[in-house]
Amino acid sequence: VPCARGSQPKQGAESLAAMGAHLGRRYLGDSEVEPDPSALPTFDPHLGFPERKERVMIATHQEMNEAQIPYKFRDYCAHHYIMWMKCRRDKFPFSISGCKHEAHEWNYCEHLDYIMRMKEFERERRLLSRKKRIEEQAKITIET
Repeated sequence: VPCARGSQPKQGAESLAAMGAHLGRRYLGDSEVEPDPSALPTFDPHLGFPERKERVMIATHQEMNEAQIPYKFRDYCAHHYIMWMKCRRDKFPFSISGCKHEAHEWNYCEHLDYIMRMKEFERERRLLSRKKRIEEQAKITIET
């Protein structure tokens, strides 16, 4: 069945690049080197980055409870979310146009957090493949 552009649809592994590549790699590829997205990182965060700073929450648990922030927004950007919701409350009927700066700050923080999580996932994947490669090389040298 031809596609909209007249070419044949991709089959098998080629189609993984188009949609759901991360799922295909996890379940159809080498799952030993694919990190579990729901688990915490297994490697030291300072491995390769000796002067790396630890991420800390700016908004405290008490502040988030007092602001009644939904659990899905309680992340490293919660302080921006609190400021945005406070602005919306204070400027109520005009909060659509009056709080764009606060909304932008929160969206930008969420974007940077997403990028950080993607980089951490990729770092974990590369370190797992490196560990597997080193173990295989050690096994080969022991056998010979």
